[in-house]
Amino acid sequence: MKKGILLLILATILWGGNYICGRILAPALPATLLNTVRWAISTILLWGLMRLNKKQFPIFSEWKEFLILGFFGVFAFSTLNYFGLRFLSASYAGMISAGIPIAILLLTPVVLKETNTLKSWIVAVVSIGGVVLLLQGKHSGDSHASIIGISAVLLSCIAWGMYTVLGKKYSTKMDPLTMTAGAAFYGTILSAISCIGTIQPDTIHMSGTAWLALLYVSTLASVVSFISWSSGVERVGAALAAPFINLLPVWTVVFGILLLHEQLSLITLAGGIITILGAILATYQPNRNRNQKAQS
Repeated sequence: MKKGILLLILATILWGGNYICGRILAPALPATLLNTVRWAISTILLWGLMRLNKKQFPIFSEWKEFLILGFFGVFAFSTLNYFGLRFLSASYAGMISAGIPIAILLLTPVVLKETNTLKSWIVAVVSIGGVVLLLQGKHSGDSHASIIGISAVLLSCIAWGMYTVLGKKYSTKMDPLTMTAGAAFYGTILSAISCIGTIQPDTIHMSGTAWLALLYVSTLASVVSFISWSSGVERVGAALAAPFINLLPVWTVVFGILLLHEQLSLITLAGGIITILGAILATYQPNRNRNQKAQS
């Protein structure tokens, strides 16, 4: 149990680092090109993992599911995040990402036709209030650019919510590694297509630090974090693992302040805390409920 929890925490730390590296890479690569390179490398590594585990890769037979997952989880989510990080600090964007569990909660009855409890809807309203308060915080820099960045990260939350609920829908047909590899493959293709005619050589400014950041997002923030999270979920169960995703914005804020020397206003911090607490309450399940789900 303890090792499983440590694996879950490690995954959220690695994902938190993705926001920091995304901020570093923002002036170095256009968002679409960054996403293409990142996931092309990740796809190769994920395919290698499947070969090592002697898994079949139904890249053509399940192409519709992979294409949809790749659009939302790889192309839309990552590109919008990287684009938003051109205008927002990593810590600010990370706190907005606390709205992901709420996006999942709101999309579940629409996509999966599952009914949420009254408690879930109340918590969702509280969390949305936290997001609204969070967005009232004054962000340094041009206000118009901040609105663009905020909108991009909010849309990325919706994209990841769609990826998550659709992943649950398709989980009866494929395992998580196969699903991730397939989504990465088709998401990379979509990202590459989006680069056609939109990338100019003078928009590429790679430095030594940028190359290290690119290596990080392509390996540790993609493949290693996936393995860590999947192993942790396998050890402790999905119900107990779910609340740990709420550590993501916490690590992002910590890393943003420590590594990038970012600052947050009190109202922004308050909004982020309310949103994170709401997300924790939304995913929290008493031990009795966990045991009932485990037995079902």
